[in-house]
Amino acid sequence: MKNLILIRHAKSNWEATASDLDRPLSRKGITDAFSVSDAINKYLPKKFIVWSSIAKRAKETAIIYAQNLSIPLDTIIFKEELYTFDEDHLERTIKDCDNKYSSIVLFGHNEAITNFVNKFGDETFDTIPTSGFVSISFNEDDWGFIKNGKVVKTVFPRHLKE
Repeated sequence: MKNLILIRHAKSNWEATASDLDRPLSRKGITDAFSVSDAINKYLPKKFIVWSSIAKRAKETAIIYAQNLSIPLDTIIFKEELYTFDEDHLERTIKDCDNKYSSIVLFGHNEAITNFVNKFGDETFDTIPTSGFVSISFNEDDWGFIKNGKVVKTVFPRHLKE
């Protein structure tokens, strides 16, 4: 069994004069990242590997979650190949994961995350919102052969405001 947790980076600051790669989080993004990370602790597997895109907004989101969930910061693996908006590229990266890891927590970008969830999950979403958390379980024991996963839990910022 493989477990994949996809977290879309928190809302970024579009007013910042920075390249796409260097765009930081907005205040709302920081607040939402703290709120969602507070709500997900009970949904995390006991052991997992943490991957993040190299984009500043994804890194900052991963660091907020890690600090809030007592995940050592030096265990986050920042992967250039996760700076993608393409679900096929995201799929290849996930399927290349070493099978010694049963669970991945991944911080990345839209459209890749929404399209990946819609392709591999059993629920369909118009869009996974910023700071959105989606946990998918797969019956396969090999990352290379994952398919037809089950969406186990979603936590979106709007869920916490209702």
